[in-house]
Amino acid sequence: MKIYTVHEPDPRKDEVASDPDRIRFIRDGFYFWAFLLGPAWMLWHRLWLVFVIYLVGTTAIQWGLFALGVSGVVKFAVGFLIALLIGCEAGSLRRWSLRRRFTQVGVVAARDLEEAERRFFEEWTGDALPPAARMSSYVPPPPVSPMAKAQPDVLGLFPQPEPRPRS
Repeated sequence: MKIYTVHEPDPRKDEVASDPDRIRFIRDGFYFWAFLLGPAWMLWHRLWLVFVIYLVGTTAIQWGLFALGVSGVVKFAVGFLIALLIGCEAGSLRRWSLRRRFTQVGVVAARDLEEAERRFFEEWTGDALPPAARMSSYVPPPPVSPMAKAQPDVLGLFPQPEPRPRS
C-alpha cells in the first residue's frame, strides 16, 4: 500500500469552494525520476524555488570540493548522494512547494493513484459505504472446541524445556 497526501487549493476569488479537479495527490516514497533526472523533474513539476535552491546548493558544494582538491570519485559520490536524497525527499519537496497555495485535507492509503482518488472522493462526498455494509462479507473464524488438546506455550521455534534426569 502506498500513502498519498491530499492537497486542496485555496478557492479562487470568484469561487465559494475550490474545484475538485484541482485537488492534488502526492505519493509518499521514493521517486525514481527525481533521483535520475533531478533538475528536469523539478522543472517538470514546476518546483521553481526548489530548483533554484538545488542549483545554488549543489554549485556551492561542488565548488567547495574543488577548492579542497578532492578527487573525481569523491565528487561523483557526493553528487550521487545528493541525487539519492532528492529521490527520497521528492514527495516532501512537492508538499513543501504546495504549502503556500494549498491546504492538506487528508491522507489516503491505496494501491495506486486511481484507488486513492476513489477512496478520498467517496469519503469526501459522503458516498462511502457505511461500516456495517463494508463488514457484511466478514466471516468469523470457527469457534475453538474446549475438548481440543492444549498446546504448551512455545516462543519461536524452541520447544518447551524439560527437566534433566539426575545421575
